[in-house]
Amino acid sequence: MPETEQGYRPSLTQAGLSPTHPVTVVDEYGAPREVFVAGESPLTVYVDAREIVTLMTLGTHPEALALGYLRTQRFVETLEEIRSVEVNWETESVQIHTHHGVEGWDEKLKRRTVTTGCGQGTVFSCTLDKLYDVRLPAVGLRQSTVYRLLDNIRSENEIYKRAGAVHGCALCRNTEPLLFVEDVGRHNAADAIAGYMWLDHLDGGDKIFYTTGRLTSEIVMKVAMMGIPILLSRSGVTQMGLELAQELGVTMIARAKGQHFLVYTGRDQMIFDAPPAQRPAAVGSAALHSGRVD
Repeated sequence: MPETEQGYRPSLTQAGLSPTHPVTVVDEYGAPREVFVAGESPLTVYVDAREIVTLMTLGTHPEALALGYLRTQRFVETLEEIRSVEVNWETESVQIHTHHGVEGWDEKLKRRTVTTGCGQGTVFSCTLDKLYDVRLPAVGLRQSTVYRLLDNIRSENEIYKRAGAVHGCALCRNTEPLLFVEDVGRHNAADAIAGYMWLDHLDGGDKIFYTTGRLTSEIVMKVAMMGIPILLSRSGVTQMGLELAQELGVTMIARAKGQHFLVYTGRDQMIFDAPPAQRPAAVGSAALHSGRVD
């Protein structure tokens, strides 16, 4: 098995695609303009020649995406089980080969739930069966840390700024984003981060997960499977996402932008340390509906 300084890595292709493509459009005055659109390609995941799923993706991180999908769905328990990951865009597929095969595929694929993920995500029974085995650490979070992290993340979102039509997710430590991934669906971006965490042998216990997208049950599941205790979003929260975060012990902070945020779960983990002059007035429902904290 090949080794890196950080530990085992399977054999990987490096088949990332360009994220944007130039097109000519006409603006509201009838004048031609050159702009960019985000890529979108199907990528069918095979494990030991067995078809698992087809993902619609930007295509910039296909190897990490495929690995992260297997990880967050709990199809494969450890990276050491995987021998190679081979992406071929001519066949729009990624072939994942394991060392000894994966047992129980019929059982793993038997029950599935279509989720609210962009492009309709899917959660399999093997994911749900093992979800409550997750144990997340209780980690304190300073209000000032959230402010600084949000400010640092503003420089990201390069693909969105160029073409729109994508979500971004970040793996962060304290106030710094360690990794930022954009894709046409927030669940794909989350899976790619899960894949990179596997490849780089990164623990999630001291990390914060940031996303531009809404916090649904699917995103809470993925973050919990990565072992990350803090979830931060500039968007909103669904009821099931909130209930699942409460059950799993995920600190959930949403509608976060500038110096505004709402703590939905994990208030006991928050340290409200901003000077009084920085503390905004209480935000009422009218302000929320006006978009003030969006």
